[in-house]
Amino acid sequence: MNDDVPLLVIVDAANVVGSVPDGWWRDRRGAAERLRDRLAVDGVPGRAGPVELVLVVEGAARGVESVPGVRVEAAAGSGDDHMVELVARADGRPCLVVTADRELRRRVTDLGAEVAGPRTVRP
Repeated sequence: MNDDVPLLVIVDAANVVGSVPDGWWRDRRGAAERLRDRLAVDGVPGRAGPVELVLVVEGAARGVESVPGVRVEAAAGSGDDHMVELVARADGRPCLVVTADRELRRRVTDLGAEVAGPRTVRP
């Protein structure tokens, strides 16, 4: 694999936002936008080299727009299924999926992705 290929980092917005009980449920879209903006500024702490950040949103968070440095993808159905599809389409490219969802973690590691918990991107 070419060292210039950026790490594909796929962030499970619903899972990461839901990992901190800060009232996110009152404004799911706003919570996803705040996460997106934090990712655009901070990236993925502790990861050297180029990264491509993809924030996967679903449900009430659909409609969140991409910003420079963070591509937002709205899952048409299940956010988990969409993230698995993104890893499958990466065709061997290094991937990191940020989620605490056990079943999703199993599904993406079966495809060769690394996984990390929400604290990776949300202090």
